[in-house]
Amino acid sequence: MPAYSTAVQDYAKAIYALEERDGEVTTTSLAARMHVTPASASAMIRKLAEQGLVTHTPYKRVELTDCGRTLALEMVRHHRLLETYLAVSLDMPWDRVHAEAEVLEHVISEELEARIAAKLGHPTHDPHGDPIPSADLQLAADDTRALDSLQPGDHGTLARVADDPDMLRYLSERGIAPGAELTVVDKQPFGGPLFVHIGDETHALGGALAASMRVRAA
Repeated sequence: MPAYSTAVQDYAKAIYALEERDGEVTTTSLAARMHVTPASASAMIRKLAEQGLVTHTPYKRVELTDCGRTLALEMVRHHRLLETYLAVSLDMPWDRVHAEAEVLEHVISEELEARIAAKLGHPTHDPHGDPIPSADLQLAADDTRALDSLQPGDHGTLARVADDPDMLRYLSERGIAPGAELTVVDKQPFGGPLFVHIGDETHALGGALAASMRVRAA
């Protein structure tokens, strides 16, 4: 694979994440995710298009090419393997591994990536429950749904949580982590909290937090 700048790698990964979350990517949504102006995002999209990583029609969606998707999945694999290594081997709290992996993902070699994967026993998911692309960059289909889409009485298993440090600390303080069995007890309207029974306790989870948690429904 050709050598790409850190910025190009970051944008490819961001476009991939938006495609997975929203189904499509616009200049506006990409700018919001990257915390830049739409003009800056547009300039970077043109650069990615020149390098054959995206296709883009003005005022239309941005899409990764096969080459762009390969780059994005390579960065996702680096990132999630590093998060897992930091959490499992170095006992780093799960709310801190994301920021460290954001830096290290750009500099590890393919040999180091392979050694980390082997040392960890070739994990399939990172500490937040996100799937790790395989060595040949295949990614298992996501059979989860957002917690806030469940209704009272629905059961499931917490599968994934967003890489948001504040949310992760909040969940960690309450002993909530992927693998937890849960039942939705009540759901307030207009984006209000969900009341979710986990273990021996019922937790009130705000709308934004519930939307960022992915559940494998029973």
